[in-house]
Amino acid sequence: AGAGIDELTQALGWLPHTVRAALTGLRRKGYSITRAKTEGQASVYRIIVASSEKKPTRASAKHAA
Repeated sequence: AGAGIDELTQALGWLPHTVRAALTGLRRKGYSITRAKTEGQASVYRIIVASSEKKPTRASAKHAA
């Protein structure tokens, strides 16, 4: 269902800018992250993995850089 920045900061004990930086880091490692926002509500972030896509691994992320 996804999670908002507020939910992630509470769950992880991180500051909002740290959560956003972590999401950016995941994007750079090849994860697709969507952001949905409905009127009057906070943004919800979801990690999307297509069934035909190979999930990035630590080893492949190191070689891609």
